[in-house]
Amino acid sequence: MTSTVPALGTRTAEGSALQAVLLDMDGTLVDTEGFWWDVEVEIFAGLGHTLDDSWRHVVVGGPMTRSAGFLIEATGADITLAELSVLLNDGFEHLISRALPLMPGAARLLAELSAHEIPTALVSASHRRIIDRVVASLGPQHFALSIAGDEVERTKPYPDPYLLAAAGLGADPARCAVIEDTATGVAAAEAAGCHVIAVPSVAPIAPAARRTVVTSLEEVDLPFLHGLMTEMH
Repeated sequence: MTSTVPALGTRTAEGSALQAVLLDMDGTLVDTEGFWWDVEVEIFAGLGHTLDDSWRHVVVGGPMTRSAGFLIEATGADITLAELSVLLNDGFEHLISRALPLMPGAARLLAELSAHEIPTALVSASHRRIIDRVVASLGPQHFALSIAGDEVERTKPYPDPYLLAAAGLGADPARCAVIEDTATGVAAAEAAGCHVIAVPSVAPIAPAARRTVVTSLEEVDLPFLHGLMTEMH
């Protein structure tokens, strides 16, 4: 089937081309932010602690060291960060082995980016073992590269992962569109100089300069992304 969308990535007008799309994983492409919380609740219940639901906003979107460290400190649980990280990854991997629900519009967007050969990277604070499992399910053909949280010295909210992804794709960060669902990820992408499309999952995100907020990936397609980049130049 031939798509009717023009190959927008090939435009030559100065500053108008979309050079790359950088995508977050949990809560953006796959509906798994709740999985992490379910695993955290179960693990801490086994340790004799009940997690406060308000803590979800604290632990969402960031590196495991931050979220796990916060939960250990908040509960006083008798477990080390290293031990908890292993349990969290094991529990999450078990859940996604049973089901990996996609966010609405995710499969269509990935297929559209691939069809038009738009360089695309997966940029996540999750560990490599988890990313590889998800990429295998989503389709490795959709991603030129992926950046894992345990492979960078500083992960989100620092700009490093997005700067690495842009460099790996040979793209100017200012001409990369980043799609994120959390304030932590948005902060990382904006610090890298990218234009951000926020699709809030757990907590609301306000519009701002170089930031467009949508309610679903179903609102995002190539003409939409190209239009945003054109407006910014």
